[in-house]
Amino acid sequence: MRSVRFLPRLTTLAVAVLLLAACGRNAREDAPFMGESFDSDETYSRTYELPPAQVCSAARLALLGQGYAVGKSSDDAVEATKNFQPEDDVHTQLSVRVSCVSRGNERSLLFVSALLDRYVMRKSSNSASVGVGGIGSLSLPVGSREDSLVRTASSTVQDAGFYRRFFERVGFYVPAPSSRDRKPSADEMRREDPPPADLKQGAAPATSDLPQG
Repeated sequence: MRSVRFLPRLTTLAVAVLLLAACGRNAREDAPFMGESFDSDETYSRTYELPPAQVCSAARLALLGQGYAVGKSSDDAVEATKNFQPEDDVHTQLSVRVSCVSRGNERSLLFVSALLDRYVMRKSSNSASVGVGGIGSLSLPVGSREDSLVRTASSTVQDAGFYRRFFERVGFYVPAPSSRDRKPSADEMRREDPPPADLKQGAAPATSDLPQG
């Protein structure tokens, strides 16, 4: 009879273990980095028949021509940022990082990735401490308020069209060997590079997407 009484407890324990295992599996499947396949596509890279210094120089010119502020520029790396304000209280900053790697004589690989940071305006009241005899000090709010930008999301841009347009712009300064003498038209030079689709849709919060530890 004792084994009969313990049976419901064992069943409950088994169900609980299965539920915990299912929750753990779903958490792993929902983690964005678990879906990284590392396919050999060319979304974030292109090959150029020029040394790295010239390729990175072309990337720097492409970014400068689109209003990016270049913070770092060398023979093998370029970093630049551009600010947007899609809404009154929402600010976004697009950071582009370029790396140029040698692949032998007069040949280079250009890698690029863009990080989109989203900030929201937050208001906070100032407070002042006032000494009161017999009581101590009291913290009282004062009339002034301070506005500050708080980062609410950070995600890597995955819009293939954004990177394609970037490489096309670089191509204006590093043309293919078959069209080395081609000059971009005035209309091409005036064409504005639109922001990535991530910015138009509003960057989804991704600060917790990174693996911890």
